[in-house]
Amino acid sequence: MASAGLSRSEWMEIAIRVDPAVHEALCAMLSRLGCTGLVTDTFGDGVLRAYFPLPEKLEEFRARTLTSIRKTISFFPHIAAPETRFNSIPNEDWSRNWRKFFRAERVTPFLTIVPAWESIPENTGPMVIRIDPGQAFGTGKHPTTRLCLRAMELPAKPPSWSLLDVGTGSGILAIYGTRLGADKVAAIDIDEEALESAGRNSRLNGLEGRVELSSRPVAQWEQDFFMVTANLMLNTILDLMGHFSRMVKPGGCLILSGLLGGQLDLVKPSLEEHGFNREKTLSQEEWACILARKPM
Repeated sequence: MASAGLSRSEWMEIAIRVDPAVHEALCAMLSRLGCTGLVTDTFGDGVLRAYFPLPEKLEEFRARTLTSIRKTISFFPHIAAPETRFNSIPNEDWSRNWRKFFRAERVTPFLTIVPAWESIPENTGPMVIRIDPGQAFGTGKHPTTRLCLRAMELPAKPPSWSLLDVGTGSGILAIYGTRLGADKVAAIDIDEEALESAGRNSRLNGLEGRVELSSRPVAQWEQDFFMVTANLMLNTILDLMGHFSRMVKPGGCLILSGLLGGQLDLVKPSLEEHGFNREKTLSQEEWACILARKPM
């Protein structure tokens, strides 16, 4: 679960090993400091990684960032102090990192994710998606993505149905919507580089023209959909709930991921307020995903 806009020749990587309960707050703080990329789902080690253009005054940047991290952590007195490392990395190393840690993998009982540079292995599930994440994110490795993909498989779907993926990243959820039979799929993201990645992955899977890609804000969409997926941070989900309410058709589904298990009670009142019934909750590690239904 991440955002990115990496295109320089050299970067400062800040790797923060800390309880995932504070990842959301740290992501918001790092974004305010000028972070251009955040990674929480790539390397499988529970470390939050943030990427900045390499600063000219390294020690000043380091001191300012450490102060901001300590201030953020101070709001969580039960959390142990983080371990923070600063590394300068060339852009080409970033690309190699993806290939080192991203391998073909069965991510649901039905779906196997295969990197673009690997051949399709034997004994895959009945469905395969190829992904070249590039400098956007969403490989299916992180529990929030896996939970969302699994939740998409669960509801019975009408013969003709539509999907909107909010915050599409690499486009993996939108692509899976087409695999599951959606005849209309739209994917939106505020990050133009993410939209480029989603478009590249759509073409990689033979879906050119099948997925509508847009940077148009949720508030400007007038269409409604049978299914809306949103793998986002808690505060963003809560801010968008009113829009989700009008965008999900009666009888349709809302799938919310990117949530920690302890945040479920914060989402439930908003779901009820906006007319959704929580149908199922899926969990993996400390993460949770909600499948909600809008009554007919």
